[in-house]
Amino acid sequence: MCREEGSGQFLSSRVREIRPSGIRAFFDLNETGGDTIAVGVGEPDFITPEKIREACIQALREGHTKYTSNAGMMELREEISGYLFSNFELSYDPDQEIIVTMGSSEAVDLALRAVINLDDEVLIPAPSYIAYEPITHLHGGNVVEVSTTAEEQFKLTAQALQRSITPRSKVLMINYPCNPTGTVMTEQDWLPIVELINKHNLVVISDEVYAELTYGRKHVSIASLPGMKERTIVISGFSKAFAMTGWRVGYACGPHELIAGMLKIHQYTAMSAPTISQIAALESLRHGLAAKDEMMASYDERRKLFVAGLNAIGLSCHVPEGAFYAFPSIASTGMSSEQFSLRLLEEAKVAVVPGHVFGSSGEGFIRCSYATSLVDLEKVLERMGRFMQMMQFA
Repeated sequence: MCREEGSGQFLSSRVREIRPSGIRAFFDLNETGGDTIAVGVGEPDFITPEKIREACIQALREGHTKYTSNAGMMELREEISGYLFSNFELSYDPDQEIIVTMGSSEAVDLALRAVINLDDEVLIPAPSYIAYEPITHLHGGNVVEVSTTAEEQFKLTAQALQRSITPRSKVLMINYPCNPTGTVMTEQDWLPIVELINKHNLVVISDEVYAELTYGRKHVSIASLPGMKERTIVISGFSKAFAMTGWRVGYACGPHELIAGMLKIHQYTAMSAPTISQIAALESLRHGLAAKDEMMASYDERRKLFVAGLNAIGLSCHVPEGAFYAFPSIASTGMSSEQFSLRLLEEAKVAVVPGHVFGSSGEGFIRCSYATSLVDLEKVLERMGRFMQMMQFA
């Protein structure tokens, strides 16, 4: 054993190569807190609705603390099936085409593991959620970034996708409504992309965890379009729309063969999602929809105030149609996204996420979450406004 290297020498090369989370690493700088207001982490400021919490307390009293089936409680899978059909025109057999997971994050990991072979290419529109790239690398795949632009509201276009496809392309990993941009894709946006997917025989992993959070238009799942269900894994969960981040319960839906492959991995790694969390998810679908809609209305109010405020202080921002993020440009400051974010934290006590952590297409932007109170958002705009004024006279 080489003493100088220590135990780190035993790490796999793939783990060594993974960078720490750009979001968490940045917020570690704010450990001392003080009067800093954080608008970077994507977590609802609401607590889980009371009916859901009470249902779980009662379930604990009744002793519901044992394993469920590997795929999850049948009652929950049936409820998910009905919910997706009613709200998004998606039809899945709860017995063979749905698996309950430990959050949507585990579902993403299972889906990529189930379909990637060594050196397969995973096409990822950027800016995108930061976890997709490292998970792909962990499982031996290669990431190909598909650039999107602010001029096109960060929508994936057929032209950009076509330029990125190679003979090794196997997976298209998508996330709409999008984290970090808030972009929503319409049926018309999807149709030319569907043609390319079929032409090049791609499998699609569609992370739709923000599907309920849209403003002014309804979410369209790519799996609802003709010919797409057979080649798409739809992933979602309860963290965002139902304010259940800490419960760690999500789900994946798709063709039986793909879900069965994911279940093989899941049964050896997680066994099953936490029973009490599944009970919470079941209650959210049965009796939590009104609370979900109330939270969504609040996000919409915050969205309007915050985006208008960003534009007013000189940070150009397209209007997000989904999720709960604003993605303003900081190009007018002449700083990189990391420089801007560090100075904003140090000088204005506002914590955001630099856009470059979401891919090279995110450079020149910052991510701000408006899943926080109106009072705090107004304070953030005031502080950022003073900061921008200082930049002008510096």
